[in-house]
Amino acid sequence: MQNIFEWERIEERTIIPGYRAKFIHSANMTFALWDTDANAPLPGHSHEHEQVTHLLEGEFEITIGGVTNMMKPGSIAVIPSHMHHSGKAITPCRILDVFYPLRKDYMSHLTHTLLQNAHS
Repeated sequence: MQNIFEWERIEERTIIPGYRAKFIHSANMTFALWDTDANAPLPGHSHEHEQVTHLLEGEFEITIGGVTNMMKPGSIAVIPSHMHHSGKAITPCRILDVFYPLRKDYMSHLTHTLLQNAHS
């Protein structure tokens, strides 16, 4: 298994309009580095994975379990397993998400992801 990765060498994929990501998978976790467009909505969805979201750049409005907060650089959101969440990139954003367990839907170009099946 590879132990050292460089984001700039990883292929970027568009998952939903306005959300482009690069993925790294460990034995048990998935790391996603997102670049978003301003005003890009994140449809409401939930999944089995625990998710930790770290906003690196920009402003992002996130709603977790019906509670809405504004994230700014350095903000971290912890989203429990199966918790409904949604959001909107207010400005262009760079976001690092960490998921446990692995996001198998992000491991293949041929598989539809949970986000692609989500509805606002």
